[in-house]
Amino acid sequence: MKILHQHQTEMYQRGPTCSATEYPMHDPSLNIAIVSLSGRYPTSGHAVNTVCKEFVYVIDGAGSVIVNGIVNKIAKGDMVLIEPNEPFYWDGHMTLIVPCTPAWYPEQYKTESINSRLK
Repeated sequence: MKILHQHQTEMYQRGPTCSATEYPMHDPSLNIAIVSLSGRYPTSGHAVNTVCKEFVYVIDGAGSVIVNGIVNKIAKGDMVLIEPNEPFYWDGHMTLIVPCTPAWYPEQYKTESINSRLK
């Protein structure tokens, strides 16, 4: 069993519209973060996890997750599973709980403009 206390968290600002509170589990198979969105993230283009699956639960708020160019409206109580290599971005004002498997790490996370994917 592991218990992670709030004082053990690490805070990250992911641009002007996104912040994350990560709980360091030190487990390569799983990690978790609480994400606060206040607009579009990333602010342009899209993001892709090349290895990790993100399982997202909307704690509060509403908005959209755009996956492969398809707009999906989401709100409090909804869940989203983003598979590896699915291009996505978020838009809205939401608080999300985001477990990832295997554990999220920056080297597998890519952002790119939409135009670069069309080339």
